Amino acid sequence: MSLKPTYAQCHTYLTTPLDAIRGVGPRLAEKLSKMGLSTVEHALYTLPFRYEDRRQLIPIAKVKPDSRELFFGEVLTSGEKTTSRSRRRLYEVIVGDGSGTISLKWFHYRKNWIEKQYPVGRRAIFCGDVKRFGGVTEVHHPDVEFLADGQGPLELLQSDPLTFGHILPVYPLTEGLTQKTARKIWKQIVDRFAEFAVSPLPDEVLKRQPLLPLADALRQVHFPDTDSSLSELEEGRSPAKYTLIFDELFYLELGMALKHRGVLLEEGHAFQVEHLYTKPLAKMLPFRLTEAQRRVLGEIKRDMMAPHPMNRLLQGDVGSGKTVVALMAALVAIENNTQVAVVAPTEILAEQHFLQFHQWMVDLGLTVVFLTGSTTVAQRREILQQLRDGSAHMVVGTHAVLQDDVQFAQLGLGIIDEQHRFGVLQRASLRHKGKHPDLLVMTATPIPRTLALTVYGDLSLSVIDELPPGRSPVLTKIVTESQRRSAYHKISDELAKGRQAYIVYPLVEETEKSDLMAATEGAAYLQEHVYPDRRIGVLHGKMRSDEKEGIMRLFKSGALDILVSTTVIEVGIDVPNATVMMIEHAERFGLAQLHQLRGRVGRGGHQSYCLLIKSQRCSDDGQKRLDVMAATTDGFKIAEADLEIRGPGEFLGTRQSGLPDFRVANLLRDGRILEQARQEAFAIAEDPAFLTSDRYAELRQALKDRWGDRLELASLG
Repeated sequence: MSLKPTYAQCHTYLTTPLDAIRGVGPRLAEKLSKMGLSTVEHALYTLPFRYEDRRQLIPIAKVKPDSRELFFGEVLTSGEKTTSRSRRRLYEVIVGDGSGTISLKWFHYRKNWIEKQYPVGRRAIFCGDVKRFGGVTEVHHPDVEFLADGQGPLELLQSDPLTFGHILPVYPLTEGLTQKTARKIWKQIVDRFAEFAVSPLPDEVLKRQPLLPLADALRQVHFPDTDSSLSELEEGRSPAKYTLIFDELFYLELGMALKHRGVLLEEGHAFQVEHLYTKPLAKMLPFRLTEAQRRVLGEIKRDMMAPHPMNRLLQGDVGSGKTVVALMAALVAIENNTQVAVVAPTEILAEQHFLQFHQWMVDLGLTVVFLTGSTTVAQRREILQQLRDGSAHMVVGTHAVLQDDVQFAQLGLGIIDEQHRFGVLQRASLRHKGKHPDLLVMTATPIPRTLALTVYGDLSLSVIDELPPGRSPVLTKIVTESQRRSAYHKISDELAKGRQAYIVYPLVEETEKSDLMAATEGAAYLQEHVYPDRRIGVLHGKMRSDEKEGIMRLFKSGALDILVSTTVIEVGIDVPNATVMMIEHAERFGLAQLHQLRGRVGRGGHQSYCLLIKSQRCSDDGQKRLDVMAATTDGFKIAEADLEIRGPGEFLGTRQSGLPDFRVANLLRDGRILEQARQEAFAIAEDPAFLTSDRYAELRQALKDRWGDRLELASLG
């Protein structure tokens, strides 16, 4: 009796190179390698992207337009034709089966070859997408299998199980690879290697979850049983698909749980909260903190007082007041004689945080420095010295803060803003700049729950789910070029009431025109032709910090009626008297950016408006984004729509976002399975014996094989 192979032995078999498979020569192996497929494991997890139901023949009279059908037919006529409209040449074959006829058309063909293939009377089984044009039912470029002399359709159907008689997989292809060949290759791989795909899940998980053995799930998903449900397969609802999705998400969440637990096990700063700076700041603020801000601040303070490092994600919609909460947390760290690093993804964002924090910090007698890629060598040298000797209490900056030569006397708290632009590795590099500093990650991009659990599964979540009092929803309207005058009138009406307005231009491609030109020319036109007796200011990325601060101060004080700007004002300015946001070429902006810009108005007690100026060349996706903005002001609904339009990778902004490449799971579809997998994974990770017990040895190894590098799980044994 042969012994069952260990997990490690099975894993070795799965690393077999694809050129060991019959039919995969050096050229095809190279092409598959370019698709990211070089081992049998890669192929096993490259699942069909759809299926074809070839279980039974449909009489021609019953084929349905807009569906893919399998039917038998005999050639009745065959010949070249020219279309009446475009004079385009095509080859048409009419076939019939006694119940009706159907037209088969080829637009790319070699005439000599196709004439020989389709003599009148030849019989075949055809498969293709059925269309209906002007009362004629037709199929373009069908798949064809010819019958041998004396062979019946059912005989052929049963003779070739990789072409007929089953629900067949349809694989992604590369040049020189047909579906027929792909099925032969994948069938060999599944038959020989699926048994080595094992997942050492604990028995208690297998009892609770409706899972198949992993090998069976792979066999079923590649070559489904004849009685499988096509709709379940297509929609990812089959037991086999559930097993593969759960398996993938379980290991991801197990990795996240261990990272979370690892942070809890490390010794951090147990901060004392004496309110040395937070109470004076609260008195300086021109507003009271909302209930939600106070609740979240309580959660953050509890984490900071604990002996383990804080690892928290702070999520809050535009205008919910995350910045003040972050500053309060920073002041707790500073009163405990540690320093704070605030990192933002762009110079604009970093600068706005610096401008906001700067005045309050100075008033509290504290020092804050600003460090970006544009900082001069002399300034940089001085800032690095201040951080090393502890005379700078806080640094605000971009990725420049993460560079190796930036060292701190005692870093106690790292704050990362707009986390979706940063990856797991950047978070780690900030943490390595101190002795396990606390970490607060912020985002104004509402992240759908499934995405938050996947990308930030190792973070605790705080949500500011309340806007400051007196906010009313902003009314949003899409305005075409022909309606532009009405938009100008709306702004005039608001200015007449003593209110103020923003007019924003997109960052135009450098080759077209710089953003500076777009904003300055726009302002000049408005001053001359539209609002000659109004005070108009301009704000753009090329201005020095003190110039920007000066313009913002003028606008805030009411000395300017209209602020014409590039996206510099996307985040940060708070002017309660501004009630109109007009966005030029609105379709060029992403949903998150549009939502941020709209959040600049509606900050006082007055009804506010957002006017989205749409240019004539607006793409379908652009129109979808504008429609979403007009339909809702709910940040989470906007985020869900953004996720659907762009997909998870794009939604998060960069490939280093920390979002893993999923082989099977789909975050838009599989939220329920993710929750199940997370529960099971976190329960196992809480077992104190997980990292040491032999019982979990294979599970630890499987986790390391799948996610070790990508989740920085180097410490796994």
